[in-house]
Amino acid sequence: MSDFTPDTDALLMQFNKLMQDLLRGSLNRNTFRPWEIDLLLDIEGCNLRDANRREILRRYQKAVQRNVDRGSTSLLKLSEYLERNRVRRERRAAESGGAPVPAAVGRWDDDE
Repeated sequence: MSDFTPDTDALLMQFNKLMQDLLRGSLNRNTFRPWEIDLLLDIEGCNLRDANRREILRRYQKAVQRNVDRGSTSLLKLSEYLERNRVRRERRAAESGGAPVPAAVGRWDDDE
C-alpha cells in the first residue's frame, strides 16, 4: 500500500474496524481512505464463496496483525495472503509426496 501511515497502531485499529464492518456485513459509511478502497477492491476481486468468506476474512485479519507485529510497513492484501497459503499448501504436498489439496477443500493456513 502506498499510503502507509507512520502510526501503525492507528492504521491497525482502522483496519480492524473495517474488517469488523465487513464481517458484520454492514459498511455504514460513504467515505474511505485510499488504502481502504484498495483493500476492499482486492477483497472483492478474490471472489470468496459465501460459505468460507467469514472464516477466511478472520484468518486474514489475524495474518495482517502478525505481519504488523513483525514490523511490516504495509498492510497485507487478501490476494497476497491467499497466494502465500496456496504456495505453502503446494510446497507441503510436494514435500510429503501427495497431491496438492484444492483450496475449496483444504484448510486455510495462517501465517505461522
